[in-house]
Amino acid sequence: MKNRKGTLYVVATPLGNLADITHRAIEVLSQVQWIAAEDTRHSRVLLDAYGIRTPCIAYHEHNERAALDDLIGKLQRGESIALISDAGTPLISDPGFPLVREARALDLPVVPVPGASAMIAALCVSGLPTDRFVFEGFLPAKGAARRKRLDELHAETRTLVFYESAHRIVDSLQDMHDIFGADRPAVVARELTKMFETVHAGTFAQELARVSADANQQKGEFVILVHGLVVPEGVQQNVEAERVLRILCAELPPTRAAALAAQITGAKKNALYALAVQLSQADQQ
Repeated sequence: MKNRKGTLYVVATPLGNLADITHRAIEVLSQVQWIAAEDTRHSRVLLDAYGIRTPCIAYHEHNERAALDDLIGKLQRGESIALISDAGTPLISDPGFPLVREARALDLPVVPVPGASAMIAALCVSGLPTDRFVFEGFLPAKGAARRKRLDELHAETRTLVFYESAHRIVDSLQDMHDIFGADRPAVVARELTKMFETVHAGTFAQELARVSADANQQKGEFVILVHGLVVPEGVQQNVEAERVLRILCAELPPTRAAALAAQITGAKKNALYALAVQLSQADQQ
């Protein structure tokens, strides 16, 4: 795999079950000159399981900038590198973006080696709509900032996907319960592909109560999925409200357009806002 220009391989690794690695990933990890790993000790468990002896270089959020020049230098000298994260697909709420961006800017080959992703795994088994979804990654750690972001997403009609950590899972579910509503359908997927994997579906009232009551369900790594807001049929069929809203949306942001349309037509502002977001997204496609 040594070329005039080294290749940067972005390699997905298992979420937990080591059997989920692909044959191609094993081949690439075995043949490159270097593996850039988020945590070299953590990754060594996987590498040892498959007899991979390629040397590892630490590359994580705390040394991304410092390690960048070294890794780019190796690629420019013709040495190939496999970028891996602790689990799943690199760059998806994990380090790696500056390295990939710089490699592409320098016209160095960047090749995906696809595989496991917690976001996609959870979405596929959630039972929520999968044709259109939004991945939000981790919400802000501070409560006020988290609630502000959730409030901005309240009227999103696509399925929402979040990552969350064990020490914030209850607080995040509480905030989602308060902002999205107790009856909004949600799925909490925990420890995917691992020994204590659980995937539970219900309303936010049910999921908040379940997780809050069971300390074991507050451990591990989480994916939270939320059903998008369903625009009431009455608004969808209100031709006059939609006509007014379309006119206003051409000149105003969705929030202001919805507020004015509600005053003019008497329709509910929240439902009009959801419709305004739908119209805005359709215009961008």
